[in-house]
Amino acid sequence: MRNSAVLLIDCPDRRGLVARVAGLLYEHGANILHADQHQDHELGLFFMRVEWSLDLPGDAIKSAPGKFDLETFKTDFAPLAAELAMRWTLTASARKPRVALFCSQYLHCVADLLYRWRAGELDCEITIIVSNHADVELMAAFYGILFVHIPVTAATRKQGEAYQLELLAKYDVDLIVLARYMQILSADFVTRFPAAIINVHHSFLPAFTGARPYHAAHARGVKLIGATSHYVTEVLDDGPIIEQDVARISHRDQVEDLVARGRDLERMVLSRAVRWHLDRRILCYGNKTVIFD
Repeated sequence: MRNSAVLLIDCPDRRGLVARVAGLLYEHGANILHADQHQDHELGLFFMRVEWSLDLPGDAIKSAPGKFDLETFKTDFAPLAAELAMRWTLTASARKPRVALFCSQYLHCVADLLYRWRAGELDCEITIIVSNHADVELMAAFYGILFVHIPVTAATRKQGEAYQLELLAKYDVDLIVLARYMQILSADFVTRFPAAIINVHHSFLPAFTGARPYHAAHARGVKLIGATSHYVTEVLDDGPIIEQDVARISHRDQVEDLVARGRDLERMVLSRAVRWHLDRRILCYGNKTVIFD
């Protein structure tokens, strides 16, 4: 993976924003690898993603040859951000995000993520797998990842969630991926990880929310089924949507056919969402997302 930094910005739109940011990066000798921006004209908002190399040539202005001084840039950028009312994050590729996978008895999504991680497609550290069932234990052992079984009942839900939070803090988790975790997280849990819990829903949201969307889709006689990856919020199945995909079906397809075809969609939309998050390509605003190229 390349040695780079990524700056994500959102702020009120005005003239000259791109020039101001690019000019400061130029003063620090940055070699910009990728830049993308978006304007929401109705709301008057501006969004930007800039990625640049942290390996510099010898003619860099404010850095020693071969090294971009990220802390100095951050100090110099803060007044500009304050002046332009920017919300911003600055991250370097040197620190890989630490990820926890939550799953239940359906293992197709977690298996796909683990394979892609081992193949180098997901630039992160998967530190722990948590499940309310023991089915994933052998898979976790195969990949050398800590597995923790936390059964969930109505009587133990609060204690189980407290233990989950303890584990997430212990292993310094940045991102939680609900890879078909069939339990509802409490509002207290969700608010501790804003825009850092990704779920896959086996439906093309906002249609067919709830636990049995393929049965509902079959009963309705739809001709397309879909899957949705989204950030988790306190409102069930209502968080900012990251990715969706669909497959065409017909009157000949039964519920079992919809479930089987839906699993492929679930794997794809979840892996894309996780990869885009890890690559720092997503900005949330309101209940929407900007996904940068």
